[in-house]
Amino acid sequence: MSLIRSLCLLLLAAALGGCAATRLDAEVRSAGVWPAGRAPGSFAFERLPSQQAQAKDQDRLEASALPALVQAGFKPMHDEPADVLVQVAARTGQGQWWAYPDPFYGPFGGGVGLYAGRWRGAGWGWGYPGPWGYTYYVCEVSLLILDGLSHQALYETRAQSDGAWPDEGSWAALFAAALKDFPYAAVSPRRVTIDLPK
Repeated sequence: MSLIRSLCLLLLAAALGGCAATRLDAEVRSAGVWPAGRAPGSFAFERLPSQQAQAKDQDRLEASALPALVQAGFKPMHDEPADVLVQVAARTGQGQWWAYPDPFYGPFGGGVGLYAGRWRGAGWGWGYPGPWGYTYYVCEVSLLILDGLSHQALYETRAQSDGAWPDEGSWAALFAAALKDFPYAAVSPRRVTIDLPK
């Protein structure tokens, strides 16, 4: 039983550690043909028809992207035509990690949303059917920068994290990760670490 209690404590510590995280690790992919020597300039958000139908959600998402755009050198433009147009989007998925008390599965290991191990009854495993597990989130943001006049795509970037709670703070950190190397495409994919807001 002490082994079972130890495993439960480890899982609890991992879950609490995730809640108290102060940094976000993201996988970033970017590509583009940003002209050499071109300054970021002014920008305005552009929305697809589906995003226009979800105006409140898109307002929050654009507000989360705004600090990263300003940090990259862009300036919001509301009245006059902007140098570039920016489209932003996000998606969230949910998965589960499980540990199985099964000697034929490792004796414990992870499965994402699937029961990959099987309890085999008395005499096998540790005498407890389990499994133990926790839920995690997969969050991704994407950002597309278009020329304001020609509408040519100049820069595309996206960032994904598999541990962030989907809220404005994690969206903002993901946008910061996505634009950290702007205007360079850099190596894709690559790992980028961003400090979360306190």
